[in-house]
Amino acid sequence: MSRIGKKPVSVPAGVSANIAGGELSVKGPKGTLNMPLADDIKYEAVDGGISVQPANETKRARAFWGMQRTLVQNLVTGVTEGFTKKLLITGVGYRASTQGKTLKLQLGYSHDVNFDIPEGIEIKTPDQTTIEISGIDKQKVGQVAAEIRRWRKPEPYKGKGIKYADEFIFRKEGKKK
Repeated sequence: MSRIGKKPVSVPAGVSANIAGGELSVKGPKGTLNMPLADDIKYEAVDGGISVQPANETKRARAFWGMQRTLVQNLVTGVTEGFTKKLLITGVGYRASTQGKTLKLQLGYSHDVNFDIPEGIEIKTPDQTTIEISGIDKQKVGQVAAEIRRWRKPEPYKGKGIKYADEFIFRKEGKKK
């Protein structure tokens, strides 16, 4: 039994959920999100929420149960609050700035890195060493953050590079004389 899957996903006021045509559609104040439904899972709109149950007793249905419930929860959270990831840039001369629909990164290369901001994602740079990525789709926000971080991963000696705000970089001791 999935402990997460047993709990129904509560749908707050102002959010509507529609299950039709093999797709779950959730509409809220921040926008609309859609998710294809898994065949092994049964979705029901109950009073004030969405119930997710396995359709049969196969191993695949039990494995998908908790994950599908979490995906439904992410849709509801996305259209009500949204998701945010924060990246920190460390290093001499490393900086970031937004110019229209482009994020300009200076990361010690011979050229600037221009990252095109995808549709549905908002990127802010409160200062030159902080990047805030926000949107309603959790997967898309995380993917954009990972793509930006990939340009200069933090190195273990001085910690230079792009890291998540809550990430801990294990530091190594340098060479001995």
